[in-house]
Amino acid sequence: MNKKTYCVIMAGGVGSRFWPLSKNDTPKQFLDILGMGKSLIRQTFERFLPICPIENFIVVTNAEYSDLVLRELPEIKVSQILSEPFRRNTGPCIAYSNSYIRSKQEEATVVVTPADHLIINENEFIDAIKKGVNYASKNDILLTLGIKPHKPETGYGYIQIGEEIKGENLINQVKTFTEKPNLELATIFYESDEFLWNSGIFIWRLSSIDKAFDELLPDVQQLFKKLDVKIGTEEEKSFLNKTYTECKNISIDYGILEKAENVVVQTTNFGWSDLGTWTSLYEYSAQDKDSNSIVNGRALLYDTKNSIIRLPKDKIAVIQGLDNYIVVDSGNELLICPKNNEQQIRQFTTDVSTEFGDDHI
Repeated sequence: MNKKTYCVIMAGGVGSRFWPLSKNDTPKQFLDILGMGKSLIRQTFERFLPICPIENFIVVTNAEYSDLVLRELPEIKVSQILSEPFRRNTGPCIAYSNSYIRSKQEEATVVVTPADHLIINENEFIDAIKKGVNYASKNDILLTLGIKPHKPETGYGYIQIGEEIKGENLINQVKTFTEKPNLELATIFYESDEFLWNSGIFIWRLSSIDKAFDELLPDVQQLFKKLDVKIGTEEEKSFLNKTYTECKNISIDYGILEKAENVVVQTTNFGWSDLGTWTSLYEYSAQDKDSNSIVNGRALLYDTKNSIIRLPKDKIAVIQGLDNYIVVDSGNELLICPKNNEQQIRQFTTDVSTEFGDDHI
């Protein structure tokens, strides 16, 4: 374990597509979505323990979720939680973490990961991260982990691979990034064998990402470099509010990775999902002989197939006559929706808020 390796966990999202389980005050990263007895952020934290020391973990989250982070990760200190006053996407999130790391270790190698992904093969994942850290620590590059696709998928971004780096198996130059394509284009990407899913997991030296911010997002970089001397002081919070008020909303992908010339991708195949929807959870959940997945709770199913049922642990449900449905009971809210209509869940939450109040979303 290298003491110069840092892990940044991005945990500020709302997870609205997992309503009614995920809500504004308790987003999906702080929930046991998988029914495994651990929240997603807890699983992410434990997954990276072989990579870096506990004191080198940083969690960037919305200020209202700081207590939830401490509840799920009691091992870390309050100072390791970077609380954003507003949501400004992954660009400012990473710029903020860079400020913190600069105050600790200027020679750091940094792994940046979302808090809410599913990893099937933990051992292969750790091997892939160690390989990426080893390469990034010795080279001036920005590395992203690419996932070998197993089907056309319209919900993920894609990375087109270029030439393989000499002497580095499975690490290639990046030709292009493409945001969530339509099904026709996703099928072309899948069949070409030249494209990978963009996992949103990044590895780089602090000096390399700093240089990229200097060149490609200088306005964001200047704002956060002014924050460096305020880290850990009484002035940090007020200065941070000012910084985020002035900072634009921009993703690291659009702001830097799609424009930088030193971006490489490492091909991986450890079993991955960004768990963006109930259907993505269904695909990776155990299923019965009728292709139903029951997560938590107890259910008797009659003439029901291809469905996912998520219940409170002590709830018993009897369900008949459903095919390809999502059934989610959060205790106070109940969702019953065809899987192929789940893109409407965000609209459902808007309607619920209008009709019944924000307490239910």
